[in-house]
Amino acid sequence: MRSDAVKKGLERAPHRALFKAMGYTNEEIQRPLIGIAHAHNEIIPGHIHLDKIVEAVKAGVRMAGGTPIAFATIGVCDGIAMSHTGMKYSLASREIIADSVEIMGQAHPFDAMVLVPNCDKVVPGMLMAMLRLNIPALMVSGGPMLTGRFQGRDVHLISVFEGVGRVKAKTMTSEELNDLEDAACPGCGSCSGMFTANSMNCLTEALGLGLPGNGTIPAVSAARIRLAKQAGMAVMNLFHEEIRPRDIATKEAFENAMAVDMALGCSTNTVLHVPAIAWEAGVELPLATFNEVSSRVPHICSLIPGGSHSLQQLNEAGGVQAVMRELLNTEFGLHQQVMTVTGRTLGENLQRAKVQDSEIIRPVDNPYHRQGGIAVLYGNLAPDGAVVKQSAVAAEMMCHTGPARVFDSEEEAQSAILAGSIKPGDVVVIRYCGPKGGPGMPEMLSPTSAIIGMGLGKSVALITDGRFSGGTQGACVGHVSPEAAEGGPIALLREGDTIVVDITNKRLHCEIDEAEMAERKKSWQPPAPKITSGYVARYARMVGSGSSGAILK
Repeated sequence: MRSDAVKKGLERAPHRALFKAMGYTNEEIQRPLIGIAHAHNEIIPGHIHLDKIVEAVKAGVRMAGGTPIAFATIGVCDGIAMSHTGMKYSLASREIIADSVEIMGQAHPFDAMVLVPNCDKVVPGMLMAMLRLNIPALMVSGGPMLTGRFQGRDVHLISVFEGVGRVKAKTMTSEELNDLEDAACPGCGSCSGMFTANSMNCLTEALGLGLPGNGTIPAVSAARIRLAKQAGMAVMNLFHEEIRPRDIATKEAFENAMAVDMALGCSTNTVLHVPAIAWEAGVELPLATFNEVSSRVPHICSLIPGGSHSLQQLNEAGGVQAVMRELLNTEFGLHQQVMTVTGRTLGENLQRAKVQDSEIIRPVDNPYHRQGGIAVLYGNLAPDGAVVKQSAVAAEMMCHTGPARVFDSEEEAQSAILAGSIKPGDVVVIRYCGPKGGPGMPEMLSPTSAIIGMGLGKSVALITDGRFSGGTQGACVGHVSPEAAEGGPIALLREGDTIVVDITNKRLHCEIDEAEMAERKKSWQPPAPKITSGYVARYARMVGSGSSGAILK
């Protein structure tokens, strides 16, 4: 056993003494030591209940003959961090989470691990660490929040963000917004909808590194506790069978996960996280691969925020496993021979799967959209690519031409939107918000929600070198690369320049000739760093492009 390095033989008597100082018995020390990396805290609603999930995992490990040993990592609530300096730390936290789990796994040589995250950067951070360590491991998340109810309709966190714009537009009163605020988030779990956290938890299941149900079983369901116990038992099987994460997370498994990404209409943040996770597994996933997969995988689930269905409804319809079962009917199908943490192949798992509601999970020959949920755009504004959640874009905005309204910060853009300065037809440009320029590539949920709330969702586009919440809808194009802080073309835009956002043809273009662009580039100067000390200052110096997953170099 790997843990023999700290518990076996005469020379390890001091190590055993330290275990005994914590109350471990000889019998517990002799068993396989199973690390449980969790992110329980009292600041993230998706994590407030993870202590209960951890206890269930521990029970499963003990039932299967192992000794569970839990330790915690950090986490950032993107909703609470939104629209202030805290958002600069959100994406950057992914690397700290990955590093901290790696450190604990190397300093204390566990025989296997269970990872218990739930929210945005914690899931990919833990997956990155899992693949670095490459010891038998699996992930079990805390599960999605239920939707709230307000004035006879389903609501969620994004409803509140959009409510701010509605109050400004005088289509909602402050009193109604207060009542919505009370109703939108009814309890624990990752925010309700196919936002980033739930996207990543579903893709963990599709990748084969989470048990069936990991992405969709509600946080408050007893089935979530049972799943956690099953995860504890499953990791012991992985240990005995010597099945490791890199045996599961192959190139074919990543292609399966990307297919599910397109079918579900997942968050644009998956385009940052999936390549970063693949990089840790030694698998190359160029950005253009997303378009290749999108062209052959239809969008068959219309989930919040782009549609009306909730994660709970997706779960009732058969969940991610049923989605994958339906994707077997596409021309290219899925790679069924890949291994999963069940100890069985994907094909064997899918024999048990069945679509229970053909409106929530549509047949592939009757999809919501013929192409997948995400598109990568290229052009003279984004030579290295830009990303849009095309499944959440109104039909009339799939091709939009308009004048640039240029802002060098999210705060300036938000003020202009709420003040009524943005008019139908405009293209809002928010720059110097990339991985280096942000720093930390902050999300733009407040301005995108304000655009929707102000009634401009079908007449205004937004482009940025920053990124979006999974809750963003509308013609919002992010991850524009190269970013402005690197002197990318977005840095050279001026107020009134004509911008073409052509999602149908995967094009992001500015009607400026090359000579004019070259002339503007001569006078461009890189901006002074926004933060000059501490972690994100170091992060800004080391981080790579959003087009390659914003990994640290």
